[in-house]
Amino acid sequence: MSQTINSTEIIIKASYSNQTDQELVDLVKQASLPAFNEIYHRYSGALYSFAFSILQDEAECDDVLQNVFTWLWEHRENLQISSLKAYLFAAVKFNLAKYIRLSKRRTEILATKPAFTQAVEADSLELKELIGMVRHFTDSLPERAREIFELSRYHYLTNKEIALRLGISEKTVENQMNITLKKLRAHLGRMSFWSVLF
Repeated sequence: MSQTINSTEIIIKASYSNQTDQELVDLVKQASLPAFNEIYHRYSGALYSFAFSILQDEAECDDVLQNVFTWLWEHRENLQISSLKAYLFAAVKFNLAKYIRLSKRRTEILATKPAFTQAVEADSLELKELIGMVRHFTDSLPERAREIFELSRYHYLTNKEIALRLGISEKTVENQMNITLKKLRAHLGRMSFWSVLF
């Protein structure tokens, strides 16, 4: 009996490994766990290697990948993907940026990887569109709100560091960021599921 089950599992795995990326995405949108597992098997190694080249820490890289794939599954119904590989790398890069911003090793990581902020701007169509929309949104903000948002999201400063730099209270920074992020989610519209990365 176990031999039959194992043979069936092999056939199922083989059938999913023959699917194109787009076919797998379509199946994941229909809640197919085997298709999701195939995506993980297909790309997790390369994504991990990229994350490790930035963080140089196995546990931190595991956290980043877990965040990306958990996010992918939870937002499967809203996926709009033209290139799965580019999409996943974009998600990893944004998660790395978010992780670095909150990390105690932030200064150390950025010192050894000065080109990382440029690397965040991948060649995926979805990411280019997202970045364009965020830049347009940022330009429309009042000067102080824009300054706080850019220091937080582009320069990876904590709320406390921003407050000290701008001579305002940490609570003011927190409130301003909450307001700005709420506006950003509304501005992104159909791409609002990306907003969790900000």
